[in-house]
Order: sequence, then C-alpha cells, then structure tokens
Amino acid sequence: MLEPKKVDLVGVGLNAIDTLIPLVHFPARGSKTEYNEASILPGGQTATAVIACQTWGLTTRYIGKLGNDHAAELHRREFDRAGVDARLITVPGAVSPQSLIIVDDGGERTVLCRRDERLLLQPADLDRACIQNARVLLVDGFETAAATQAARWARAAGIPVVADLDETYTGVEDLIACVDHLIVSRDFPSRLTGERNLERALRLIKRQFGCAITAATLGADGVVAWDGQQLQSRSAYRVAVTDTTGAGDIFHAGFIYGLVQDWPLERRLDFACAAAALNCTCSGARGGIGRVDAIEQLMATTTRYAVAPIAN
Repeated sequence: MLEPKKVDLVGVGLNAIDTLIPLVHFPARGSKTEYNEASILPGGQTATAVIACQTWGLTTRYIGKLGNDHAAELHRREFDRAGVDARLITVPGAVSPQSLIIVDDGGERTVLCRRDERLLLQPADLDRACIQNARVLLVDGFETAAATQAARWARAAGIPVVADLDETYTGVEDLIACVDHLIVSRDFPSRLTGERNLERALRLIKRQFGCAITAATLGADGVVAWDGQQLQSRSAYRVAVTDTTGAGDIFHAGFIYGLVQDWPLERRLDFACAAAALNCTCSGARGGIGRVDAIEQLMATTTRYAVAPIAN
C-alpha cells in the first residue's frame, strides 16, 4: 500500500448535512410557524474546518464515515471540489448525519441533530499512517475513542493536536490528555472541572492534563486562552451577523492556519476571530469562508467589541 501523502492538516470527526431554516422569530412552544425557504448545505465541525483550511491554501485530509445516500454524495462532491484528500468509509443502509438548523432574525442558530450510530468512527477504522503524515491533527471528540486513538498516534509522532470540544463525552479525559491546543465552548471548562470561574477552570485543565493552551470561545465576547504564563482575552469583530452556524468550526480552522504559519498566539486568536466573524456574515456553516486577504482586511478595518470580563 502506498504511503499517504504528507498534508498540513488531518481532521478526524464530524460531518453533517444542514437544513437551514431562517425565521423572523424563534417559534414559541406549541405554536405553528411559517417559513419561506430552506437551504440544504454541507457542514459538520471537523469537515467544515478542514474545508476552510484547504480553501486558505493548506493541504488537508479528512477521515469520517457516511451512509450511501444523497447526503453522502454532496459531501463527496464538496471534498473533491475543494481538493481535500477525503478518506471516507461508506456504511451501506446508514443515513448520513443530518442537522436541522433554525436561524432567528439576530443570526443566532439552534441545532437539532440526527446521527446514525452505525456511522460512529471506531479506532479500528483509522490508518496510523494517515494520521502521522500530517503537521496538525484536529479532532472534535464526538467519536471519542477514535479521536483518542488518533491523538495518541499524533502525540507519539510529535504532531500537535487541536481539539474542538463542546460536550463532556464518556472518555473525554483520556482524549484531553493527548491534546496540545484545547479550544472548547464557553460552558465546557466548568462542566469538566466543577469550577464556575472560567479563568480558574482553564488553569485547572491545563495543570491537570498538560495542554499547551486551554481556551474557550465566547461567541460575541470573543475568546479567552491560557498558555501557562498569560491569559489572553481577544474580543470579537463587529460585523452584520446573518447566521452564526459554523462560527466555532471556522474559528478552529483559523487557529490551525495560524499554527501552521507559526504565528504568535495573539495573532492566531485574532485571525481566528476574524475568520469566524466573516463567516457569520453569510448563511451556512461554510457560506462565508473568505480568502486569507479578506480576513486580514477585516482585521485591519473592522472595530471590535469591548473585551468582556470573565464572569463566574
């Protein structure tokens, strides 16, 4: 078997087909609500981040499972179009992951997910060479056992591991122990540690698991990161928000892009915030993936929100 080519990023994790429904108001419980349109678009945490990095000029590989349905064909076409080395495992009779996404008039999204358990990626599905022939590994943790195996292989080869976590899945502690750059949702650190104060929770995670960086994305409040020496709080950019779907995925992609460029942490965080903001100006998880120069233009010309205090 031929050795897989060396790429900048390999992603192991979620893909999904998003049915996006914009509404003027979020529906009240028990109500009937009319909608004017629905868009069917590719998404998923890791798959979207991989597509973004490929768009920005990095070489990428994606590893995941799909059913043998129309949704799977859409994913395959998108990976082919972007030039991603997609290692896709087809499960006959399974339904590819689906998300129903309601977007209110402020651009905030609410997600309903449907996942077929037959599509859960397992450690046995992974090829070690596909993981270790990369400069960075991204995992999202949903398929925790497979993500942990990939992270261990990456760690053994000296490859930095970036994790996008929003749930305390069973076994997530074993995964975090293999993560270098842990970038999680706002509430994750407190749920993991029991510490309500975000800064203290990030410090605890770094101390317990040995991550190089622990960080939490805060939506309109930007991001806060702890590197063991300094707490970095970077505010979000002020843009006209159409849809927040995929903002976290693109943030992780922006961080990885900066990591590959060997940028300082502050610049990585700023670029990631700007990439996420630009994506929020369009509909869909990947609708606003801009060129690198467009992201840098946004950084140079767009005002930012005030840095929010870290609340208990």
